[in-house]
Amino acid sequence: MATFLYKLGRLTFRRRRFVALIWVALLAVAGIGAATAPAATSSSFSIPGTEAQRAFDLLEQRSPGTSADGATARVVFKAPEGEKVTDPANKSEITGIVKELETGSKQIASVADPFATQAVSQNGSTAYISVSYQVSSMELTDATRESLEDAGKDAQKSGMKVEIGGDALQVMPHTGTAEIIGVVIAAIVLVITFGSLVAAGLPLVTALVGVGIGVSTITALASVLDLGSTTSILAMMIGLAVGIDYALFIVSRYRAELAEGREREEAAGRAVGTAGSAVVFAGLTVVIALVGLAVVNIPMLTKMGFAAAGTVAIAVLIALTLVPAALGFAGKRVMGRKARKAAEAEKSAETKPNMGTRWARFVLRKPVWVMLVGVLGLGIIAVPAASLEMGLPDDGAQPKSTTQRQAYDMLSDGFGPGFNGPLLVVVDTKNSSDGKAAADRVSEEIEAIGVGAVIPPAFNKAGDTATITVIPKDRPSSHATEEVVHSIRDAGTDVKSDTGAEVLVTGATAMNIDFSQKMNDALLPYLALVVGLAFLLLMLVFRSILVPLKAALGFLLSVVAALGAVVAVFQWGWLGSLFGVEQTGPIMSMMPIFMVGVVFGLAMDYEVFLVTRMREAYVHGESPGQAIVTGFKHGARVVTAAAVIMMAVFSGFIGSSEQMIKMIGFSLAIAVFFDAFVVRMAIVPAVLALLGKRAWWLPRWLDRALPNVDVEGEKLQKQLTVEPGSEGGESGERELVRV
Repeated sequence: MATFLYKLGRLTFRRRRFVALIWVALLAVAGIGAATAPAATSSSFSIPGTEAQRAFDLLEQRSPGTSADGATARVVFKAPEGEKVTDPANKSEITGIVKELETGSKQIASVADPFATQAVSQNGSTAYISVSYQVSSMELTDATRESLEDAGKDAQKSGMKVEIGGDALQVMPHTGTAEIIGVVIAAIVLVITFGSLVAAGLPLVTALVGVGIGVSTITALASVLDLGSTTSILAMMIGLAVGIDYALFIVSRYRAELAEGREREEAAGRAVGTAGSAVVFAGLTVVIALVGLAVVNIPMLTKMGFAAAGTVAIAVLIALTLVPAALGFAGKRVMGRKARKAAEAEKSAETKPNMGTRWARFVLRKPVWVMLVGVLGLGIIAVPAASLEMGLPDDGAQPKSTTQRQAYDMLSDGFGPGFNGPLLVVVDTKNSSDGKAAADRVSEEIEAIGVGAVIPPAFNKAGDTATITVIPKDRPSSHATEEVVHSIRDAGTDVKSDTGAEVLVTGATAMNIDFSQKMNDALLPYLALVVGLAFLLLMLVFRSILVPLKAALGFLLSVVAALGAVVAVFQWGWLGSLFGVEQTGPIMSMMPIFMVGVVFGLAMDYEVFLVTRMREAYVHGESPGQAIVTGFKHGARVVTAAAVIMMAVFSGFIGSSEQMIKMIGFSLAIAVFFDAFVVRMAIVPAVLALLGKRAWWLPRWLDRALPNVDVEGEKLQKQLTVEPGSEGGESGERELVRV
């Protein structure tokens, strides 16, 4: 592989105008395709195989047009101090808004008058209008949302407080500001790392080209492949981070080759032949982790994984082709003045060991202590993960300034927290001899459990399906509400055996509970798939058993520690004010799998880039200890810069007002910090120092069975170091570089 990539690097360097033209053309085609393609339809959120989804599907079949899984909204009114919502003026205002909502959008399925449905609090201070839509919240048009927001403005003029809750106003948060912050910090880090504006700008430009092509392609194909408007979020986040990192490693190796006195084209070939091999395998680990999200069997998550994997593949191709082409355009300006002076000084005398060299030598002197401090430190931070409670955040997790949060609080004060997340119990009486009796029994069983309220059964036209609305006593995301759902389902088992009627619990709250359970069930299979495949891949790269094993165990340690930090901040509230956490609660149920998928790929990036350089030094004759020092001498600064860039990109999302986005940004940033600086930069060299030559041990039978992909460029090095005067030397070298 190294030989092929070496040739590719030289070819793209020589044909740089042609290569750059191809990528610019691809960007233009993707951009035109995105601009002219039909708008992405936001796919409805479905969770195949869950009870909540089966209930929605049953209602759609038995009562078509009811849109049981459609978006909902609650327009909440609170009368001025000393007044009631039932006062003539206030009642007239609310009734007028009901009529306004009914005609406000074609997407509305029904609007419930609070005075007809008794949606007025006992003290008369609060009332709410329930609005149901024919489509999911992701499919609502901007006009529909605007009509909902405008509905209560007139009532506010009369003195009533009006706020809107429910999922109808939920939109995917815009993250443009976060990305800009991440790019700015990345630019600063690159300038500090390289000491050259040209070298710093090159990874940024090529990464933006890759993300532009990836996201534009997703947008262009969204309507055809039913990708939905949310699919590109993960692709943009991951594509930007790995795109900068992969280009960073190629540019860094190119500068190192120039510093050793090689010609520019030769330096480009060697950079792509060595660092490019690491880029390919690092990219493969990320792709495996993202494509593996299909194991969860949630369509939206699967599409996001595949789309992000495609963007990563583009980032790899750009690093191998566009980056060396851009280096051809950059000329010697890619080397800053300080770097050029340092290179000249290095030729004439030994230079002072850099920070990476000094750190590696320290670890070699105290490997046991470094390993113990790293493992115990992460172990202590991981302790809160044992108390992990998972769920999906409701409107109670929104900032207090938002209308959703204020509507949530008004409903809790006026009616009780359970009104923010009613349960919908569906009773399938088709196989029951007495459907009405079966539905009544279900209502009695639910009342015996102990809930806030039970609305009597309502049958469809055919009389074979009944729906019962249940109001829990506690908030939607609480453990008590989850217990209520399980209790109703347990009671439904007895009802089915006695009457033949099937009881299904659904609604947004039950859907969230089922989603969390599905994510829990998928975690171990996903871990086994991703870690197993990556283990085989790394065994192929490093031709070792212990090095991939150490890499996988170190990753698991960093992820558990990151989960512990997330629990401490977002569930327990430690340092919550520092990160803008206004309401503690359960951790988003997709967080563990999401972290495993994203962080595993990125962690293996650092493993491959750092340890490949050590392996390269080892196979070229250095001792195991000296190989560790060499790896850190050339790789520590670049890996550190790459990790800081990753953290900058992810940390930008912590500033989001959406708790979900804030949690994702924090978890990924802290996980990268733990993995890069504690695991890869401390625990890994300590373990390798303790293992010595055993780290690179591979059984002979396995060595013969595994194909030699020559990631460290051993074969390439032998071919390039053929003595020019020997027979076939010059012709052999010419043959190698001929493309």
